[in-house]
Amino acid sequence: MAGKRRVVVNDIGEVSVVRFIDRKIVDSANIEEMGEELFTVVEKDKRKFILLNFDGVEFLSSAALNKLILLDRKAKAAGGKLKLCGLRAEIMEVFTITRLDKVFQIKKTEADGIEAFGL
Repeated sequence: MAGKRRVVVNDIGEVSVVRFIDRKIVDSANIEEMGEELFTVVEKDKRKFILLNFDGVEFLSSAALNKLILLDRKAKAAGGKLKLCGLRAEIMEVFTITRLDKVFQIKKTEADGIEAFGL
């Protein structure tokens, strides 16, 4: 997908798999860019089924979590679904503590995530 600098998007069937370029998602300017790129997948590219693959991401700030919550709302408003996969134990712990593991459907692997859409 042209113009993306913080994420790489690959379409596998009807599912858009998003991988993150940054290992640590902490810098506010980078998080803003990442958010815009993620929102573009839903709003401009009109993709309904999005799987965020966190393989390789070592750290995620609370500001990044906010972008994920907004992305989930945008996806749902567009009639789509957002799922996550490949979270390291440390990042999964943050999702559990913040109870975001109840908001997002989180799968261990990309294959499990794709299968979870039931397409």
